[in-house]
Amino acid sequence: MLVERARAQVAELVGCLPALLVFSASATEAAAMAAAQKARHGGVFAALPTEHDSLLVWSEAALRSMFGRNGHLSPQGASAFLGFLTQDRSGRDLKSEEDVALVAMSAANSETGVMAANLEVPGCGRASTTVRGDMPYAVVADITQVAGKVPVLFGERKPSYMILSAHKMGGPKGVGAFINLTRDDPLPILRGGGQEQNRRSGTENIIGIAGYGAAADAAKRDVDSGAWEKIAQFRSILENGIAAASNRTIFVGNEANRLPNTSCMITPGWKGETQVMQMDLAGFAISAGSACSSGKVKASTVLQAMGYDETEASSAIRVSRGLDTTEEDVLRFVDAWSAKYVKYAQRAA
Repeated sequence: MLVERARAQVAELVGCLPALLVFSASATEAAAMAAAQKARHGGVFAALPTEHDSLLVWSEAALRSMFGRNGHLSPQGASAFLGFLTQDRSGRDLKSEEDVALVAMSAANSETGVMAANLEVPGCGRASTTVRGDMPYAVVADITQVAGKVPVLFGERKPSYMILSAHKMGGPKGVGAFINLTRDDPLPILRGGGQEQNRRSGTENIIGIAGYGAAADAAKRDVDSGAWEKIAQFRSILENGIAAASNRTIFVGNEANRLPNTSCMITPGWKGETQVMQMDLAGFAISAGSACSSGKVKASTVLQAMGYDETEASSAIRVSRGLDTTEEDVLRFVDAWSAKYVKYAQRAA
């Protein structure tokens, strides 16, 4: 009863039928489940280079510099991506409409907060122009960042699969979901016990799933009430304050539609991990990449895919806010960061 009630609550948040939702141990596991579906999509799985590592690791594509600095796929990038899929599939015969390449795309990027205009690669998809004749492409949508912050909306056609996580909307860690929007049961990667109607075997984390449902229910109320609009205003206050202190700082994707809670800031030459440590000492928890990659010190591959060089990509921080963040918190952060920046600039001069 607890599991099925939670299934209905999460499904209501993301706008799908409860029967299509499979609980997993994380969004990472859900990503692996999604990648495994390539067997039903021509045997090809490709993730855009700005995707989360949990999807990128399964991808046959290793493309870079496909995006403009607004975070959206450039025409040249789209051509290169489609060219990869076309070349990789050369000589293969399509057996059915479903026997097509599977492409992973985020509804919103975990590092920059930039939201996709729609979940279709330009130049492909059943509802748009295709290459090499009638060759559509199925989509895996990573909605981990958008679910619970903005309404989950799609264009003329929905993706084939979606993945998301509980803790990104205030739920417990260790619970995720894989959503299958096709007419066929998904191919499982865990077999044996028959749980989740044989779609994901293994004992369910019932307490975690119940918490997931409660978090989804609360998140839907927050989205419906417009609670995140205030957080978007705080983003503007923070970025305006930082810009006043440093005319060198770049706010990634600030001309694009972004999540209300995320700011990605590049101050060229000032290492991201250094900023993370200094702000930690000042009492603020930030990251030098996506929140779940906190502690890593490599240059952001997401920013490099957007055309930033290695120095710029290694000088980025991600600052996010929650519904309990206050304007006072934001102003204190601006003051603390600005003071640290002054000291950095003096040393660098």
